[in-house]
Amino acid sequence: MNEIATINATGTEAADTDPMPHSIEAEQQLLGAILTNNDIFDRVNAILKPAHFYDPVHARIYEVAAARIAKNNLASPVTLKAFLEDDEGLRELGGAAYLARLAGAAISSFAARDYAQMIHDMAVRRELIGLGNDIASKAKKVEVTSEPREQIVEAEQALYKLSEQGQTERGFVSFLKAVTEAVNSANAAYQRDGGLAGISTGLVDLDKKLGGLHPSDLLILAGRPSMGKTSLATNIAFNVAKAYRKGEKPDGSIGAIEGGVVGFYSLEMSAEQLAARILSEASEVPSEQIRRGDMTEQEFRRFVEAAKALEACPLYIDDTPALPIAQLAARARRLKRTHGLDLLIVDYLQLCRGTAQNRVQEIGEISMGLKAIAKELNIPVVALSQLSRTVESRDDKRPQLSDLRESGSIEQDADVVMFVFREEYYVEREKPSDDRLEEMAAWQERMERLHGKAEVVVGKQRHGPIGTIELSFEGRFTRFGNLVKPWQQDGDAEF
Repeated sequence: MNEIATINATGTEAADTDPMPHSIEAEQQLLGAILTNNDIFDRVNAILKPAHFYDPVHARIYEVAAARIAKNNLASPVTLKAFLEDDEGLRELGGAAYLARLAGAAISSFAARDYAQMIHDMAVRRELIGLGNDIASKAKKVEVTSEPREQIVEAEQALYKLSEQGQTERGFVSFLKAVTEAVNSANAAYQRDGGLAGISTGLVDLDKKLGGLHPSDLLILAGRPSMGKTSLATNIAFNVAKAYRKGEKPDGSIGAIEGGVVGFYSLEMSAEQLAARILSEASEVPSEQIRRGDMTEQEFRRFVEAAKALEACPLYIDDTPALPIAQLAARARRLKRTHGLDLLIVDYLQLCRGTAQNRVQEIGEISMGLKAIAKELNIPVVALSQLSRTVESRDDKRPQLSDLRESGSIEQDADVVMFVFREEYYVEREKPSDDRLEEMAAWQERMERLHGKAEVVVGKQRHGPIGTIELSFEGRFTRFGNLVKPWQQDGDAEF
């Protein structure tokens, strides 16, 4: 066995000074195990590919064996001999005799996965070395077409792709396993008093309708300008970050057991403006007073106290304008690696950039990219979206799925589509002149009924019911809250 272990593809002894990480012996023993027991291949196939082998002859042996086994044919030294007779590298190692020696050096089947992981890890180390060399050589070339920022994004994408390799693909799962996962999810909701399996938004009625914000879901929050899309998104972000509590999850991993770490892409407003909105809600100081600095001493004290309380909130804001979807994904991955990430909010979808020339195709690329981020990072992604002007031309201003602007792919890719609607906004602009007393009385009565109320219309939900949720809205503080129903007493609703 020692004799085999020191021979490489050229038939010469492997140099101890070779800087590239590898283990010829592990490759030989694993190949021998597969050639003596083809069932081992199924255990290692998910993490091991021919390219992971350092020795090119071993890579070709593994490739031929894999092709035979995939067709339900026997892969043994005898059957492989016919396919590899003309292989120059194998001939230098001894031809068919080398295949027989591999089978003789086979490891026991229980250790096969450990050897496969070892071979894979060595290959990743070699790729890291190659990637580092590529980054260095590209950085040395000063070219107009190659911006440093673009090189950083490319390097991050390559690194993340490399980090994801070797993770076992799910493939088929037994019904028993699927049922177990469904029961665990239902148990998590039951433990929270029958409320949620996902992250709480902090808005009771919205949580009841959605069951919380679920991992891998893309949620679209749409509305016309001035409806309060950004306000609702910041409220949810603040509620989730404020409730963050770290601990041991049911699966034994460490992470958020309440609330979560929030990433907020503010493509329209600056980070400072967004922070002012959140502080307005937390301190109950009107946002226009904060902008002007027109505060009483008591209000300013509340403002400063709220700012101190919010310092520890895990809410991260990126206000880079016109961010390409590839960079958005790269930055989300980086945030998850460095600080963790449980919820991502994008304000708003139409301000992202894609690569397609056609605007409809570009929006489709962005919505697909956001869904891919949700699945890849296993987090809910809430993306805000503008609605087309057709809403304004209708008598009933309530938005519909067909009003989603510029692409039907938004509706297709989303797991949940919600619309923010404040009828008060439209009725306020229908104010009659003061001399029309009857109309004025009817208008005032209608305004009183609608004042401080907002609706979130769930137009699509892949895993639940659609319908309308009523919320309270305080425009002065840009704050949405739980609406007290007429039959509820003061203590029953949370604010």
